Amino acid sequence: MTLTDRETNVLNEIRLWERNLLNYEANDFQLTYEKYLERSFSLLPEKVQQQFFSVIDTWLFHLLGIIQGSQLQIDAKERILSSGRIFSKDIIEIADLKQLDIDQLQYIAEQQIARHRFYSFAQGGLAGTGGTLLLGTDIPAMAVINLRVVQLIAMTYGFEVNTPYEMMTSLKVFHTATLPPRVQKEGWTSLMEDLEGNDEHYFYEGNEKITDITWLEQPVQQLLKALVITLFRKKVIQGIPLVSMAIGSGANFQLTRKVTDLAHKYYQLRYLKGKEEF
Repeated sequence: MTLTDRETNVLNEIRLWERNLLNYEANDFQLTYEKYLERSFSLLPEKVQQQFFSVIDTWLFHLLGIIQGSQLQIDAKERILSSGRIFSKDIIEIADLKQLDIDQLQYIAEQQIARHRFYSFAQGGLAGTGGTLLLGTDIPAMAVINLRVVQLIAMTYGFEVNTPYEMMTSLKVFHTATLPPRVQKEGWTSLMEDLEGNDEHYFYEGNEKITDITWLEQPVQQLLKALVITLFRKKVIQGIPLVSMAIGSGANFQLTRKVTDLAHKYYQLRYLKGKEEF
């Protein structure tokens, strides 16, 4: 099927973004920081390193399963279908959303994106108050928010996320989006390789490992954010720690912005690829 002019424009925008991503060059500071992190982590025994990333992968899988089975996610799925029925009465299940045009799907996806960016902003503000419980739950809360929005974007573009293939793909999209820019292109290339050939998979046949040493920078950033919040939480204005709240809100918002930008482009690309092959 030939793409419409509007779909071609969106595809061109994605390809331009992709070229910029693939051509990204890290500066000397970023390279030095990366080497320092890797060298520090490599001091641990190899078995400990493997166990560390294995635990994170297992935790992400279980977290994703909890999200998928939650009533909140089921309700969000129904809202997406209801939004689709505004444009077409024939929408019954998630796959039927592929009948809609790119602007209609983009409108629905942007509603989900805006909502979850606000959730991240609010979560960062709560964590920024410096409370031990709120600060301690910040990383799990951010993982839930960002994994959830990746899956909702996938559903918006007609991909049912309950299959092993789509579950693994959504985890890999989340992982790639949270990588530092200098290595993000490798994750994107891996995602594109997985799309080669038939896109209608049920089981995932590629590498099932998610995190590795290249991802280490993200949890380190989260820990640094917690440290800065702790340092600034006593600087209050009229009894409110506005500085630490602003730091928490800003950091969380930027993370979700990174995740939603990449996830949106990935699922748009899959939607357009499917139309081209139809």
